[in-house]
Amino acid sequence: MAGRLSEEEPEQAYKHARAARRLASRVGIVREAAGIAAYQTGEWAEALAELRAARRLGAGDDSYLPVMADCERGMGRPERALDVIKSPEADRLDPMGRVELRIVESGVRRDLGQYDAAVVTLQIPELRDRRLKPWSARLFYAYADALAEAGREEEASDWFARAAAADRDGETDAAERYAELEGLHILDTEEDGEESPEDLASGQEPDDAAADGGEAVAAPAEPVAEEPEEPEEPAAAVPEIVTATDIQFKPADPEILEPAPEELPEAPAVFLEPKTAEPEPDLDQAAAEPEPPAKAEADEDEPGPDEGPKADG
Repeated sequence: MAGRLSEEEPEQAYKHARAARRLASRVGIVREAAGIAAYQTGEWAEALAELRAARRLGAGDDSYLPVMADCERGMGRPERALDVIKSPEADRLDPMGRVELRIVESGVRRDLGQYDAAVVTLQIPELRDRRLKPWSARLFYAYADALAEAGREEEASDWFARAAAADRDGETDAAERYAELEGLHILDTEEDGEESPEDLASGQEPDDAAADGGEAVAAPAEPVAEEPEEPEEPAAAVPEIVTATDIQFKPADPEILEPAPEELPEAPAVFLEPKTAEPEPDLDQAAAEPEPPAKAEADEDEPGPDEGPKADG
């Protein structure tokens, strides 16, 4: 499972390799698989330790020397990486291993600030080979990257173009690096050569449109694709405007109801008039008013208790 998921899902491959290591830590092939899985996830120290253990157990071979040197470089130890590169075991590598070791050495030289030496390190016979090899794309890309770091951008652009042509599987970003140096914009094209609506509307074939560059293809696409959709939206919105007229009649209802509250106060005014015209409350008040003086007069005619003693005196 670690080998099956190593390219597509390196994190899952790393988990499977660690699980296998817990079950069989003394098996050389298990330690080798754990080291490769750790290297692919950037666990430099663990990868280096696992590959060293695999070599001690007799499972690891010299083909992993470039990986071990790159782990030393990843941990910030360029001098130790050079020691691995210059070791006697490096002379026993096959052509693929030698090329990978030179690529790692070029990166180490750049880490040390030796940019010209990084370029010279990759000037090997395999760089001038006219036939594509499994390592051609990586070698061309590393050489272009070293040229760019050395300030030789024109040469770097040329070699990035060669790397993009050799990289048929898309393992590197050589095409993006080339476009960046040349000031170009890369656009995604239709798959299987199908013509897009923008190309049909502009009257250009897909090959001609792609040859014009990013700006020429993108320019006609905006007005052609959006113009037919815009007039359809207001057409659908027309009934909404017509129905909006119904809302205009709704404020008319409160206008009709406005005179009604004005007439309502007149009704209590009419009912107040008969209440004031009733004679009963007036007669009661009139009868109540003369009674106190009558009582007062009666009190005056009757002899008080004080008058008797006065007459006797």
